Amino acid sequence: MKTLLDIPEAIQKDMSADAAFEEMMQLKGEAFRDMPGRLTLKLALNNESYFIKQHFGVGWLEIFKNLLSFKWPIIGAETEWNAIKKLNALGIPTTPLVGYGKRGCNPATMQSFVLTKDLGDITSLETLCADWKQNPPMLKFKRDLIKEVARIAKTLHGNGMNHRDFYICHFCLDNPKLRQGELCLYLIDLHRVGIRPKITHSAKLKDLAGLYFSAMDIGLTKRDYLRFLRDYCDDLREDFLDNKTFWNKIEARALKLHAKYQRKISSGEKL
Repeated sequence: MKTLLDIPEAIQKDMSADAAFEEMMQLKGEAFRDMPGRLTLKLALNNESYFIKQHFGVGWLEIFKNLLSFKWPIIGAETEWNAIKKLNALGIPTTPLVGYGKRGCNPATMQSFVLTKDLGDITSLETLCADWKQNPPMLKFKRDLIKEVARIAKTLHGNGMNHRDFYICHFCLDNPKLRQGELCLYLIDLHRVGIRPKITHSAKLKDLAGLYFSAMDIGLTKRDYLRFLRDYCDDLREDFLDNKTFWNKIEARALKLHAKYQRKISSGEKL
């Protein structure tokens, strides 16, 4: 069975690719996410903190279920590996890539992993903005955040990428850099990112609707939303005022997501 492995020598040591791959798939640590066929762990290697996403194969049933729902199935860590490299090339901060491995060719049983450095002291925008309605932030800080989120969204979409989980919880603020006067936002959770020569109309709509939905309850004003649009659009009149149907669809989808979210909260359903 063919094994592809790309990890630092200090981690691989003197092991063969097969032995090193097996060891990476057997690593234990603090479980951050345990999903069918995928496990995300926080762990220490050589006194450094890392995250590893281990993919164990999703099975043909899951693949066909996704395809029948017109969704492209995520079958391994290669999607995130490619996304991190692409974001690095575009100047969008994200989790530092350390290593990647894949074994097998069968999409239903293929195993893989991606190893990244722990970003350390960070705060998601979801957490940061949770009390903004009651305790509004400094105006300049809020505007700078909006500008950076818009820059990331514009760069992402302008280069054929869509996140597919584009919510404010996946933007994380670097706290040490902020204390030094530098605003740095990391874009994380990249295992579903789509990459193509040009982003589709539908993919852009879904990303922007997700972002809008996730920011609905943090106390943003109409002027804040317009500020985002000004920084996201190449030409505000051409991209927004002359294309209102597209933006109305984004708002409708965001409102639908928000209503669904509120129903789950009301019913006590697990989010």
